[in-house]
Amino acid sequence: MSGQTSQVDVPVFIRVCLCHRVANGSTQPISNMSSSMRVALLAMLPIILVDTQSMAAPIQCLPGQAAALLQLKRSFDATVGDYFAAFRSWVAGADCCHWDGVRCGGNDGRAITFLDLRGHQLQAEVLDAALFSLTSLEYLDISSNDFSASKLPATGFELLAELTHLDLSDDNFAGEVPAGIGHLTNLVYLDLSTSFLDEELDEENSVLYYTSYSLSQLSEPSLDSLLANLTNLQELRLGMVDMSSNGARWCDAIARFSPKLQIISMPYCSLSGPICQSFSALKSLVVIELHYNYLSGPIPEFLADLSNLSVLQLSNNNFEGWFPPIIFQHKKLRGIDLSKNFGISGNLPNFSADSNLQSISVSNTNFSGTIPSSISNLKSLKELALGASGFSGELPSSIGKLKSLDLLEVSGLELVGSMPSWISNLTSLTVLNFFHCGLSGRLPASIVYLTKLTKLALYDCHFSGEVVNLILNLTQLETLLLHSNNFVGTAELTSLSKLQNLSVLNLSNNKLVVIDGENSSSEATYPSISFLRLSSCSISSFPNILRHLPEITSLDLSYNQIRGAIPQWVWKTSGYFSLLNLSHNKFTSTGSDPLLPLNIEFFDLSFNKIEGVIPIPQKGSITLDYSNNQFSSMPLNFSTYLKKTIIFKVSKNNLSGNIPPSICDRIKSLQLIDLSNNYLTGIIPSCLMEDAVHYRFIGQMDISYTGDANNCQFTKLRIADIASNNFSGMLPEEWFKMLKSMMTSSDNGTSVMESQYYHGQTYQFTAALTYKGNDITISKILTSLVLIDVSNNDFHGSIPSSIGELALLHGLNMSRNMLTGPIPTQFGNLNNLESLDLSSNKLSNEIPEKLASLNFLATLNLSYNMLAGRIPQSSHFSTFSNASFEGNIGLCGAPLSKQCSYRSEPNIMPHASKKDPIDVLLFLFTGLGFGVCFGITILVIWGSNKRNQQA
Repeated sequence: MSGQTSQVDVPVFIRVCLCHRVANGSTQPISNMSSSMRVALLAMLPIILVDTQSMAAPIQCLPGQAAALLQLKRSFDATVGDYFAAFRSWVAGADCCHWDGVRCGGNDGRAITFLDLRGHQLQAEVLDAALFSLTSLEYLDISSNDFSASKLPATGFELLAELTHLDLSDDNFAGEVPAGIGHLTNLVYLDLSTSFLDEELDEENSVLYYTSYSLSQLSEPSLDSLLANLTNLQELRLGMVDMSSNGARWCDAIARFSPKLQIISMPYCSLSGPICQSFSALKSLVVIELHYNYLSGPIPEFLADLSNLSVLQLSNNNFEGWFPPIIFQHKKLRGIDLSKNFGISGNLPNFSADSNLQSISVSNTNFSGTIPSSISNLKSLKELALGASGFSGELPSSIGKLKSLDLLEVSGLELVGSMPSWISNLTSLTVLNFFHCGLSGRLPASIVYLTKLTKLALYDCHFSGEVVNLILNLTQLETLLLHSNNFVGTAELTSLSKLQNLSVLNLSNNKLVVIDGENSSSEATYPSISFLRLSSCSISSFPNILRHLPEITSLDLSYNQIRGAIPQWVWKTSGYFSLLNLSHNKFTSTGSDPLLPLNIEFFDLSFNKIEGVIPIPQKGSITLDYSNNQFSSMPLNFSTYLKKTIIFKVSKNNLSGNIPPSICDRIKSLQLIDLSNNYLTGIIPSCLMEDAVHYRFIGQMDISYTGDANNCQFTKLRIADIASNNFSGMLPEEWFKMLKSMMTSSDNGTSVMESQYYHGQTYQFTAALTYKGNDITISKILTSLVLIDVSNNDFHGSIPSSIGELALLHGLNMSRNMLTGPIPTQFGNLNNLESLDLSSNKLSNEIPEKLASLNFLATLNLSYNMLAGRIPQSSHFSTFSNASFEGNIGLCGAPLSKQCSYRSEPNIMPHASKKDPIDVLLFLFTGLGFGVCFGITILVIWGSNKRNQQA
């Protein structure tokens, strides 16, 4: 029996070890053991056998899944990002369950359930379909890599049915979200977002930073379809996914299909409409982030009933109405941001000591009233942004007790007093902003104790006194904004060497005198300033220190007294400017070849005395303004460099010659071109006639029309002004039929014509017009104002009757031409007409009776024609003077002194409306003082000196 036992089929390793140590330290085989000892030892064999089998033959991941991972590895560019660190352990033949970022699980422990490649900055042309072979995946995170703006695969995600966690954020994908993601019923976490940071430089300028390599954008046209099966979702992050097609339906879709949501983060998604009532059913919500959208309506009070709510981020929307103060008193709320909702009103409540609030922002809202002293009860408060212009009274000194405060932002035109001395108690501050405020006086000397400040913004208030030497003690400053105050003294730019961290500086619009200072040409170490604004700083020479600031990308030296040539080194300091504004100086030359070897997005040389060839940035621009100079020509093939240009202004120069037709091949992005008040001649390129919004052609040109009116319609034209040219020929009927925007209205008419560009800045259109017999300049033009002016040309033939279809027309001036024939009876349909001038033509026949029914007509001039017959009579028409009809020897009847020779009762037209036309005049000109906007396609303003008006 013992022999059989010793011959058990055991591996050699086991047979060697089946011995025991005796008292003298030696060993003896199992056959020499006692029977009881042999039984006990053999009872342990199963345990030993199991352990040694795993050591001899370790379990490896499934071969097919290993191959899929290696294929995924090969899809990335080995020269980009952290490729070798990410895939160092990914070697063929090795167990993929032990590769970096990979874990296995499942019933046999061999299936890949976890894949994490986040943050390695890998680059691939597309997401390789090999990924979808890993059907056992439960956790997938490939975020913060670059997939080259490719589309997510349309099919494949539905195969990953076990996924509970999917993170594709900051991956530079584009196109629609694949429908397959909506089939992943086990998903708890979904992140398709693009991260961003909006850094506000001042009230007009901000920079949007985003994590992706380029701003491509995913879109989801139907949130219902995406979420219908994702009923287990707890965290939904879709930042920068375009959901504009959903309209207001987004809210009900989330509430209906995602009842377990705890976190909803959807900034920059083009969401619109209100927060719906059904949103109140999401009782588990902890975080709501819906900033940078177009949400409207009131902020609902039921948000205070979401018992777990910790973060409420609703900034940069269109919310309106009274904000429920009870939300501020939510016990678990840590952060609330309502900033940049200009329609929201409210007051700050009294805060209790048991509040957990760490961040409050109501900046750029309509909040008002006093700031309560109970704000000092918020012991955990780190950020307090009260930049609402409606705040009044004095700043409570209790704010000085908030020793943990990291950010303090205050605004309020009705705030009184000076900057309080208790500011120096807030030694943890890194950001201090006072703007658009009523505070005045000198800054307290104790401000130097705020040594942790990285941003100091004191602008558009009434602060005064010397400031520069005080600020130089705050050596950690990165952003310094002191513009639009009453600071005085001399600021030496060389002193910036003391602020080595400074990157943003604005000293504009004070009473400061800015000079280079001593040793500006030395090799002193200067900070890496990228944003520098020195407008209206009494600068008389180009700052030499700029030679030592190679990082600068935004420079404003406008409204100074800098003379002579722009130094050549300016064009070599930086290869890129987001803004270069040298306008309103006394420059006479650009000091360079006209083709500048750099990219300037927004380039302004206007209001100088620069002569010669217009300089063009070779690498492209968005806005170019050369107006009000003495430029005489453009570079050869200049339009080659305008491919990305949206606004091009060269008005009031000495340009002459033709506009090259080649411009039409290259200015695809152009929205506004202003060449007025020059000496241009020749034919207007055809592309500048298509979809024009407001144009004026001046010079010796012939006008003609050819083409199909159905294929060329001016859908946005409001003012057509081609007055005071040498245009000749007949006015074509078809041309007026194309003016669809003058037939039916597409807006409410309360907005002002303007174009938005560069972080929301606008270009408002200004027009010099002859309206109601007066020459006027309108700086804010309502979109409701519809005018046609073809006066002072050489047009002949009859007046097109199709003008009578332009029902929205307010003013029509066709005077000083050679027009013949009758006044079209269709003019009687122009019920909105307020001004009609047909004087100094050769019109004949009678005045149409229907004109007497135009009750808004305030100005009428039919003088110096060949009209005949009785002047139509109505209570309204009788208000016009003799001057409206003089010079027509065939006319008779009131108000002329010439009586009609035949006896007949006058045709008295009924007064259809009691609305006084003067009210309309007052409404228009009152409205012109306010501003709103409308969309445009192309603005073309052509110009030269107007020829003398002829009587």
